[in-house]
Amino acid sequence: MVSVEFKLGSMGTIEAEAARLRSAAEAKPMKLPVNRRIDETHHHITADGLSVWYTIQVSPHSRIQEAVFERSDRMPGDEECNRWLALLVTDGEAVEAPSMPGSMTRRFELFERDPEREAPLA
Repeated sequence: MVSVEFKLGSMGTIEAEAARLRSAAEAKPMKLPVNRRIDETHHHITADGLSVWYTIQVSPHSRIQEAVFERSDRMPGDEECNRWLALLVTDGEAVEAPSMPGSMTRRFELFERDPEREAPLA
């Protein structure tokens, strides 16, 4: 039996929580392709039930910033996602990934490539 504990966000501001999530993601980026484990320091649940996940994934040639928004009762709205995205994702504009019909989850990604470290095209 696995026990999962969720914690609701404190009375802190969205700015403070976004800064905490960014700091946690920078301190513990996921190494691709093998490390796909995310811990609770990358997660926040707002008082109104919006679940926010923010991770940074790194490989030898790129870095991916990913923000995931989820609700149990409906799809998260543009306004609430954009408010968080403006505070979480840095150095570019995140693009929304397609989701399954009827999904209550929205995922946004920003791919950062380092051309100097990529293999030349043959």
